[in-house]
Amino acid sequence: MIHSEISHYRMASQKLYQENQCSPEEIVHHFGAMQAQDYAMAKWAIGSRCNSSEKIIEEAVNSGKVIRTHILRPTWHFVSADDIYWMLELSAPQVKRFTASAAKKFGYDEKKLDQVNSSIEKLLAGNNHLTRDEIMQELGIKKTSSEDFLSAAIMMNAELDGLVCNGRMKGKQITYALLEERVQKPKAKMSKEESLARLALRYFESHGPATLLDFSWWSGFAPTICQKAINAIELQLSSITIDNQTYLFSKNRSIEDNFRESVHFLPAFDEILISYKTREVSFTGNHQSKTFTNNGIFKPVILENGKVIGIWKRTIKKDHVKIETEFFNETASSKKEILFEGIKTFETYLETKVVIE
Repeated sequence: MIHSEISHYRMASQKLYQENQCSPEEIVHHFGAMQAQDYAMAKWAIGSRCNSSEKIIEEAVNSGKVIRTHILRPTWHFVSADDIYWMLELSAPQVKRFTASAAKKFGYDEKKLDQVNSSIEKLLAGNNHLTRDEIMQELGIKKTSSEDFLSAAIMMNAELDGLVCNGRMKGKQITYALLEERVQKPKAKMSKEESLARLALRYFESHGPATLLDFSWWSGFAPTICQKAINAIELQLSSITIDNQTYLFSKNRSIEDNFRESVHFLPAFDEILISYKTREVSFTGNHQSKTFTNNGIFKPVILENGKVIGIWKRTIKKDHVKIETEFFNETASSKKEILFEGIKTFETYLETKVVIE
């Protein structure tokens, strides 16, 4: 393996070759957690790795097989029902520092947040699924631009306390429900060390080859803590050093995987980019600034053989979806036709016509 080939092996680890038929919940379980703040396109992050339609993935979320909540870092993630409790217990303390700071600006200390949690629990009890606006209305918190930050902090705190998670979609609106009414709480608990080791193994199985700093960025834990987790699972990992940089990956993943020609239209914030501290292995030129900004906004990308060659966006129309593309380098029409074949899976996923403009 050489540095320029790392992106190919990451494609295999991230199941972008669709080696097996997987359900949406199996894909999410494989990753451990998948960033999901853009809900509509986050579903496509799952769909691009299995043969499920958007409707099937939405049903997995609505039924609680896949949970959408704040975890690891202070942003939305998809997590499988099997992983939600141990992963939440592990990462919630570090994320709560952000929510506590935000809530304090509005006069909400830990005691007041606990009181609000009690009120939210009563509102949602009995499988009652409510939107954030509906919950805030019941709590007497007005809908203003400044109070919106407070409502976000309140609901994120309730998520991190294991009280709530996503509920069933109400039209196009996201709702909240009680976590324990969606997923039964396990009786056994893991130690923090066991949970960290499990998280590390899951990361390198699904994202490797990756570095210590990549895992630290993705997990939200300090490099010193991450190194201890890596040490605990070192017998289950292989490594390769390139340019004095050590890359780790699962021993179950052969570095001799056959290379496959492939084109993928992937969503913004996809794990293929967002889950690494540095992303130069996915680019062949100086185009990173066209793909993501310094303040953390990622655009949907077009990958050819593991390398980002352009960006794209979709617009939902009445009877079709319009796709607009921007390639970084001048691309011949004949090659574009081949590249556009890669969007056919998106058409199947949406179950509607896709028009490229």
